Amino acid sequence: MSNIIVLGSQWGDEGKGKIVDLFAEKFDVVARYQGGHNAGHTVQVGPQKFVLKLIPSGVLHSGKQVVIGNGVVIDPQALLDEIEMLEKAGFDPVSKISISNRAHIIFPFHRLVEKVSEGRTDRVAIGTTSRGIGPCYEDKIGRRGLRMADLLNEKLFYSLFDDLAADKRTVAEAFGLDAAIDYEGIREDYRNMAEKIRPMVRDTAALLNGLIASGKRVLFEGAQGTMLDIDHGTYPFVTSSSAAAGGACTGTGVPPTKINGVIGVSKAYITRVGGGPFPSEDTGEGGNIIREAGLEYGSVTGRPRRCGWFDVPLLRYTAMVNGFDSLIVTKLDVLDGLGDLKVCTAYNVGGVITDEMPAGNMLLESVEAVYETVPGWDQPTSGVTRYDDLPKEARDYVALLEEKTGVEVGAVSTGPERSETIVRPGSRLEKLLG
Repeated sequence: MSNIIVLGSQWGDEGKGKIVDLFAEKFDVVARYQGGHNAGHTVQVGPQKFVLKLIPSGVLHSGKQVVIGNGVVIDPQALLDEIEMLEKAGFDPVSKISISNRAHIIFPFHRLVEKVSEGRTDRVAIGTTSRGIGPCYEDKIGRRGLRMADLLNEKLFYSLFDDLAADKRTVAEAFGLDAAIDYEGIREDYRNMAEKIRPMVRDTAALLNGLIASGKRVLFEGAQGTMLDIDHGTYPFVTSSSAAAGGACTGTGVPPTKINGVIGVSKAYITRVGGGPFPSEDTGEGGNIIREAGLEYGSVTGRPRRCGWFDVPLLRYTAMVNGFDSLIVTKLDVLDGLGDLKVCTAYNVGGVITDEMPAGNMLLESVEAVYETVPGWDQPTSGVTRYDDLPKEARDYVALLEEKTGVEVGAVSTGPERSETIVRPGSRLEKLLG
């Protein structure tokens, strides 16, 4: 039985939430392996639209278990708010959710530290969501963070919290902010939230490995995208976790030998949020048209996304570091009626043409995209249910992406609904889904 990873192949916002929600029917468990509540997965079910920030998209299906792995950092209040939102919509999320007892906890002072860091006049802002994600991961790596297991042990929690609060007080005092933080109030709020969360917390590594051993299928859900991975992305304009496929193992405790396939999700164009290099960005009318046609605004922050044309060298790179078996191209319908389309097929780096991804930030900033122009299509792709019924130019566009990236396009998405996804018969993706 196949266990697969579904993750973003660009800078996030590729439509992973919809894809995971669609595929969840074929799996027993959906497990989230990294990130925090800064990453929103938007899922539309009929007239209802859900933005899930921490809870895996599979929660919207009956009979499915969802796991928040040890690689995720959790703001308890954000988690409880999300649970309440689902309960009001008629779902029973608590009975489905398992939270790792090794997942690290975000506190309000993490958000404050991040805002101070981002707001420094002597620093180029990364463009974070200021939800405390990065500082929480910093505490994790610095071996001073608090985990869910600590939160549920009252005596231990008080001691560990006070130690961490002492560190944060030093930082807050340096910026004249200490008076704004009610450390004792935070500690008591978190103790109260612990009792609401307690029934969901367990050793999820043991749970997942046990389920796999019994023949159950697991879909591993990544947040953000590969180019925001702390190691493989456009550093330092990245997130603070391992968003690439390797993060699924470290973020859940499931070994790589138990994973059977890796599926990348990519838009038919490309977007990113925040600062950092973006070789194929279109800052002119083309980018504006794509933004409005694709409603390219952050699902969590509402920020307008930067928009550009499909980047082949970037996709080849992310396919390499993840080992994509198949690629799902979303939002093909956004390109309907746009006329001729551009595809970035190479980079010009100081007069040298290359299809490799430079590592240095300054070098990446100097990259010029080399484009190939291809015909667009006038007929709508929305509502088409068979791949062969797509406009010929749309099929030619997909074939070009396959040829240039070297990765099978196993499915295309032509709208926000579950039903608006076409899995290509005979594809590697179809075989993995079973």
